[in-house]
Amino acid sequence: MLINMPKLSVHFESVKPSDIRLAQIEYMTRTDDVKEINIAIGNVSLPMYPAMQARLKTLATVGPFKDGVVKYSATVGYKETNDAFLNIIASSGFQTDKLFSQITDGGSQAMELAILGVCGPAGTDDSPLLLIDAAYTNYSALAQRLGRKIISVKRHLEEHGKFSLPEVTEIEQIIKKHKPGAMVIIPYDNPTGQFYDRETFIKLAKVCADNDLWIISDEAYRELHYVDHDPTSIWGITNDDVNNIEGRRISIETASKVWNACGLRIGALVTDNKDFHEKAVAENTANLCSNVIGQYIFGALAHESHDDLRKWYDSQRRYYRMMLVEFCREIKQLLPGIIVSSPDASIYSVIDVRNIAKDFDSLDFVLFCAQTGKVNIDNRTETLLVSPMKGFYNVKEGEHNPGKTQMRLAYVAVPEEMKRVPKLFAELFNQYNSK
Repeated sequence: MLINMPKLSVHFESVKPSDIRLAQIEYMTRTDDVKEINIAIGNVSLPMYPAMQARLKTLATVGPFKDGVVKYSATVGYKETNDAFLNIIASSGFQTDKLFSQITDGGSQAMELAILGVCGPAGTDDSPLLLIDAAYTNYSALAQRLGRKIISVKRHLEEHGKFSLPEVTEIEQIIKKHKPGAMVIIPYDNPTGQFYDRETFIKLAKVCADNDLWIISDEAYRELHYVDHDPTSIWGITNDDVNNIEGRRISIETASKVWNACGLRIGALVTDNKDFHEKAVAENTANLCSNVIGQYIFGALAHESHDDLRKWYDSQRRYYRMMLVEFCREIKQLLPGIIVSSPDASIYSVIDVRNIAKDFDSLDFVLFCAQTGKVNIDNRTETLLVSPMKGFYNVKEGEHNPGKTQMRLAYVAVPEEMKRVPKLFAELFNQYNSK
């Protein structure tokens, strides 16, 4: 007897896992005894900032939850938690007195609210979101979920490891054709590791102001740069630098990366536009509020001095800089001809095998590593989980996708494991390439 089953929605029928989660999902189906080093996703393995740890350890005895009562906060979030994000921005040298902050469920929900606030109606091509490819996959995924259109301009990974930005004229041609509502900039870039210096930032901000776009700056990795330059931020670009930039500025903030608190799922949507802020809070009332325990833990940063916060930034930079430099040097020795993105910012590298492999497919390689690939090093049988870059590019069907030969690696494994990554990758690449 046939039983009729309800139909999935068109969206659910077509949805696929994010490229940054794909390797882990596939690896979990393995039955052989192979350990993984998972650097496919930026799941930081360092401990949180000390003041946040102190609050975590005393949750049951000190603070608002000591009696076991866990109430909603206001939708905008605790004042202390919003003050924490503003204190962090100020610690990097930027003015915050005219900024509005709202707490979100991590940076991802801040992205979602921002898309709702700057793009046209769902299901239309009106006021799409303008990305600079390669772009963090969540923007495309969230726009698709919300029925909003994505357009993009593309960077190119040069042989020497630097990503080249399109010329302003090219960006303005795209804007003239598609009339986007906002441009997204990730100044400490995920996935490329590119650092947007102040001059570049001002140039892109001027494009937004001249063409009446919102500018969304994803500052998850602010202060994580490894070049001799002051920190950059949308909050360092004012009307003195770019006429009419104020009132169109938005930043995405998060506890996840600089503060090593991925699982707290606490972020913020910060803007200098009062109307945008009030409407974003109103939109989020359907979600009631963000995790109040996470808010309380992160709120500790509202009371930290700027000197102490800057010392933390220095320690974070020292930790990541060493791993980035060592990995880039060793992988180039093991696989001559490989291209590795310049380790200038954030916690990622893009590696491109276009010069050393034929008929290579990064997605197929990632699945090989997750499903069957393995290497024995020092009596350890391991495999490596990385992200294919194909999903980081917004390309039309039949169009060349630079991500076909590229993968993203996150420097999130503990240092002893990260030291094994170059050899692991090289061995797995050679296995795959000889098939």
